[in-house]
Amino acid sequence: MSSLGQTRGSNRRINSVQARERLHRHGSGSRGKRPVTAQDSYLYALRVAYLAYLLQPRQKRVQHVPAAPRQVQRSSTSVADLVKDFSLIRDSKSTRFPHGFMAELDKRMTGVLMGREKMPEFKDPTVKRTFAVFLNEFKAPQFRKSMEKDRRVEDLLLIFFSNATKELQRGKAPGDDAWKLMVDRHVALFIRLVSSTLKDHNDWARDRPELSLRLSTMEKKLLMHDQDLAAGDQRNGGQGGSTIEVEIPRSYEVKDMPLVLVVSRIFAISYSDVQADINRNKSVWTEKAALQDLKTYQAHMSVMSKGTLNSDDFDLEDAYEAWKNNEIPDLSQMILAIVQSNPELAKSTPGGSVPQFKPNVSHESGGYAPSTPVDHSSYIIDQPVDMSGLNIRDDAADDNASYTFIPPDTRTYYRAILKEALTYDLADAELQPTEATSESPSIKLLSKQSAELLNEIALRWRLPQFSRLILFLDVIREKYQAQEISLDTLDAAFNYVKEPPVTDKKSHRMSQMHVPDSMFDRTKWTVADYALNQQILASLHEALLRELFELMLLVYDNKPPPLGPIMYVLNNHIYEDELFSSTPEELDQYTDQLRIALRKRAGDVYSELLAKHIPATKEEWEFFHVIELGRAVVKLCEKIQKRYRKNPEIMGVSPMMCLVEEILPAYAADARDLVARIMDVAHSKGDEVPIQDGFDLYKELVEIRRIHGDALPDRKFGFHIEGMLQDFVWRWIEMTDASLIGWVDNAVKADQFQIQSQNPVPMDDERHSVSVVDIFRSFNQSVEQIVQLEWDDDLQYARFMTTLSKAIGLGLARYCELVEQKFSKEMDRMTPEQEAAVSQTRQEKWLSMAKDLYAQKEKIEPFQFYPESLVKLNNVEYAMIQLDKLEREVNVDACSDVIHRNAPPPAQRIRKPDNYVFTIKIIEAEDLKACDINGLSDPYVVLGDEYQKRLAKTRVIYGSLNPRWDETIDITTTGPLNIIATIWDWDTLGDHDCVGRTSLKLDPSHFRDFMPREYWLDLDTQGRLLLRVSMEGERDDIQFYFGKAFRTLKRTERDMTRKITDKLSSYIHQCLSRGALRAMLSRGISVSSVTSFFQKSRPQSVAQAPTQQEVTNALEPLFDYFNENFAIMKETLTDSAMIMVMSRLWKEVLATIESLLVPPLSDKLSQQRPLTSYELDVVFKWLKLLFDFFHAADEDGNSDGVPIDILKSPKYHELQNLNFFYFESTEDLIRTSESMAAANAVRQQELSSRLNRLSAPASGHQFGGAAGLLGMPTRKHKTIMLSKNLGTMRKAKEEKRKEAQADPNDDMILRILRMRPEAERYLKDRSRQKERLAAAQAAEMIVRQSLNAGGGRMTGPQGGPRR
Repeated sequence: MSSLGQTRGSNRRINSVQARERLHRHGSGSRGKRPVTAQDSYLYALRVAYLAYLLQPRQKRVQHVPAAPRQVQRSSTSVADLVKDFSLIRDSKSTRFPHGFMAELDKRMTGVLMGREKMPEFKDPTVKRTFAVFLNEFKAPQFRKSMEKDRRVEDLLLIFFSNATKELQRGKAPGDDAWKLMVDRHVALFIRLVSSTLKDHNDWARDRPELSLRLSTMEKKLLMHDQDLAAGDQRNGGQGGSTIEVEIPRSYEVKDMPLVLVVSRIFAISYSDVQADINRNKSVWTEKAALQDLKTYQAHMSVMSKGTLNSDDFDLEDAYEAWKNNEIPDLSQMILAIVQSNPELAKSTPGGSVPQFKPNVSHESGGYAPSTPVDHSSYIIDQPVDMSGLNIRDDAADDNASYTFIPPDTRTYYRAILKEALTYDLADAELQPTEATSESPSIKLLSKQSAELLNEIALRWRLPQFSRLILFLDVIREKYQAQEISLDTLDAAFNYVKEPPVTDKKSHRMSQMHVPDSMFDRTKWTVADYALNQQILASLHEALLRELFELMLLVYDNKPPPLGPIMYVLNNHIYEDELFSSTPEELDQYTDQLRIALRKRAGDVYSELLAKHIPATKEEWEFFHVIELGRAVVKLCEKIQKRYRKNPEIMGVSPMMCLVEEILPAYAADARDLVARIMDVAHSKGDEVPIQDGFDLYKELVEIRRIHGDALPDRKFGFHIEGMLQDFVWRWIEMTDASLIGWVDNAVKADQFQIQSQNPVPMDDERHSVSVVDIFRSFNQSVEQIVQLEWDDDLQYARFMTTLSKAIGLGLARYCELVEQKFSKEMDRMTPEQEAAVSQTRQEKWLSMAKDLYAQKEKIEPFQFYPESLVKLNNVEYAMIQLDKLEREVNVDACSDVIHRNAPPPAQRIRKPDNYVFTIKIIEAEDLKACDINGLSDPYVVLGDEYQKRLAKTRVIYGSLNPRWDETIDITTTGPLNIIATIWDWDTLGDHDCVGRTSLKLDPSHFRDFMPREYWLDLDTQGRLLLRVSMEGERDDIQFYFGKAFRTLKRTERDMTRKITDKLSSYIHQCLSRGALRAMLSRGISVSSVTSFFQKSRPQSVAQAPTQQEVTNALEPLFDYFNENFAIMKETLTDSAMIMVMSRLWKEVLATIESLLVPPLSDKLSQQRPLTSYELDVVFKWLKLLFDFFHAADEDGNSDGVPIDILKSPKYHELQNLNFFYFESTEDLIRTSESMAAANAVRQQELSSRLNRLSAPASGHQFGGAAGLLGMPTRKHKTIMLSKNLGTMRKAKEEKRKEAQADPNDDMILRILRMRPEAERYLKDRSRQKERLAAAQAAEMIVRQSLNAGGGRMTGPQGGPRR
């Protein structure tokens, strides 16, 4: 069989019953035999060591004797012939000297001359003289340059030969040719020096093998007539004397026996006792007895007796034959070695055949290999010997014949001696271990002397190489199980068995052996070695697993022992060995036991942490202890994970997983109990755990829960952290809520409302003061506190944010209130003229007024706005931007969606809200009582409750009996509320006069449809007031709170803007009044108001239309007034705030022009007369001039003023359309109004039908109650939810503009008809028609909404689906 794979077929018998019986009956093991004593093993080791002394070559002493001069009878060699081979291949690179060689050769020759050369043949004076002559020639520049260039061998040799010939021939007689042989020797020495120089550089010798070979051949040819240049008879130029060798007789003293000294040391036998044993037995322990042992062994082998290995000891016949074929020539060589040592043995043995000496016997396929020859080896043959009388084969073998040097059980005795040697060497302090490397640690095994002794013993006892190594491994196994050697030594032993190491001269380690192929081909092993190897692997596997088990229990220690070495041995020496056999069930059982033990150890480690970080008494427990315990757990888990990151599993068990599976659930359960206990104890004492402690604990627990989730994804954490610790967040929110108002008050109190900027002209985002920055810093920090917790319960997080948004809304409302109070105080201050008028008497006031009227005073000084007042408006704008940013950061929509998804079913919800928000818009008043001497009033409205508590106040509209305010307020109530609206006349001096009062009951039950309603409320004096009322339930919803905050800011901004524009509106009214119009048409003729009164009934002359320049000049004072005020505001207001003020002024301009053209909408006739065509033309020219002024476009069309989409508002388009109807006849206007009303009715009907078909929800809300009693439902109003951020507010504004432009109506025609007395009846009929249409639409909405909601009377027991 040639391969291992072929042995696994039918011839493989190791597992057969027959093979096991052979092992039991004929195995060479020690089973069933008496143990070998130390004395027995000592004596057999001593015999072999003593025999090695007998068989080693005799030492000789050299004596020099003078010899008579004799004529040399040998001829010299021609150097030309020697270099001829080099000349033939002169161009070959491999036969040239390498680069840099000449310099090295120079150094070596210089060393010869100075006596530094170590080789003795170069010490001769004649040699030095020859080399000196050549060196002079070699150092010549021209020759050295040529040699460096060509580097040819023949050139160098020829030059040396020439110089040596000249030097040695000098002074010789003409007939004396002895110098020629000296030339050959000197040339040979030169070649030897060249070869040595090449060998000193391994690269040179390896790259030029042909050059080295040819130099060696040349040296041999030159020395063919000489034995050795260093020999004594060759000294002094070959003229010294001759030498003779004399053998030194044996001393038989132990000091001259190296291996005997090794035995003495190993077995700890004294020198004298060893010497006595040798003296006692040297007559028996002879070369003849050794020869007889070999002859007996050879005879046993020939008859296949039990005295040697036989076929029963092998598993395959091929293995036995291979061993036998190798054993026969080895025996012959050993016999010849003995005979060589003592030639007399050949003569004393009668006739027979003598085997021939074969110096190159191959051991590749044999069962054993002799050791590499060393100085003391007994297995050396130096010269032929006469062995004609030697008989190496007996005719018959006696099974009972005993050996002298071979013990009865060679394996047992060899193992005993090996054990003793290994024990001694491991304990020997003088034995230096190997040097540690990156791949192997420092180890100690057998010394060189012990290895030589064991090799000699195995050689004499005929132990095969594989048996020696298996026995060595068995001894290593025994010592490892007895804990006498380390794991590194075990690993080194395995490596030694697989690849015996190279000799390290410094540490005197074991010499390298020639390892035959049979060592690794286990098919050629004996059955006993095969079985013993299996037993060794199984025993070591059990021991290693036991040690690994113990080490694994220490993996959670601070400095655990490494597991890598033991796993390396298991994987590389046990599991990779095909002889090792173990069932998967056994390994699985080990894995299960290891996992159980490791988890138990993890539990013990956690108990230690618990005892370390948690106090013994429960009253001392704090959150800090739970946090520290958690951190210790996390730290341990991270340390174990990092420690076993590269090898997470060991024997199928993960230390990390065992730890987390045991420690994390245990911590979760303990943390739950600890936290509950700490909170209970604090509650019983009336204390509260600090909020920050709760936050710190939450962060730690969440981190542990994350680790728990990553490590144990299928296992739920021990408790709901958020549910247990949410009370800390609520407490913090309550504390924040209680502090927010104080923060706002302090911020406003400390603010000087000054712009702080490093730029000469502040940027828009710098035109605010510090108070708004401070309050939003507080808001953001409050939100960030919740965000940083990374709360892992979306519903709770959304509720936190909802409650916090409510507090932020209250804080913003407070800020708006404080800022608006300061702003109103600053804006309502008296002008210098008003302050001067305060000190005037009543008569002086009348005289001043009369003078102003007579002089037609037109110059009005601009209002001196305080910069801090304008900064307050910037603050409100900045607050809206920051609130919008905060709304996005909080992700309001996502929070609201989470709450709605987790809300209870509709049937379980509390439908009735606790609070109601009524939005009241104070629109206008009609036919008010005149309270001033000019027949007009300066009205403003105050809303209060039934307990006379002021709820709101509008701005003052100067000089009007039909004022329009369009101001909105919010009133929050928990139930019905009666409000009282009082209109006052504002007076600069004295008390304000009451114009009239009215009241309205705000009952949530009347607004259950949440539809807005308009109320015309009659005053208790004369005239009436128009209010639009809508209601929303105040919901605990984050979108609602943000919408409410946005609307608060927007209304504050709008109110502050109106206060600014109100300071300019009086002059607008004056410049765009009918008086100004009449004055311009009269071309500047000024008449008093009294004269004009008497001339009203006189016919006017035909007027001419004013020119464009006159129209423009009429508005110049107004434009100048605007520019002066805009210049003041531009220094402080932001661009957007400036546009907002200008847009508001534009609305005021449009309202003023509209009041010039038509009266307000009503079902009553108006006293206002229509304008003439000239007047109408002037008004529209004014409108065009004002449009261009506010647009402020340059020549390229770029606008720096109000955007054109704002200028061209629905009101602007209505005024433009008014020009088409203004002078139409009454009949045409009525017909146009009727057609528009009919068209609107058709559109409403089509819309209603489409909604019914699609079963879509109603576009408006429900409408409850009669229109005449509760007010008329109107179009969709601005709800708080439409104001939740800047985006929704802009969208709602755009929809309002589109809605106003979508459906034309006849309101403007009806306002024209109010100035036509003949249309009085039609106005009343049209008003009733609109009320009936609105009531019908509202009723239809109620029915449709009820059907869509599935409620009301139409749904009942029979309302279910058909079956």
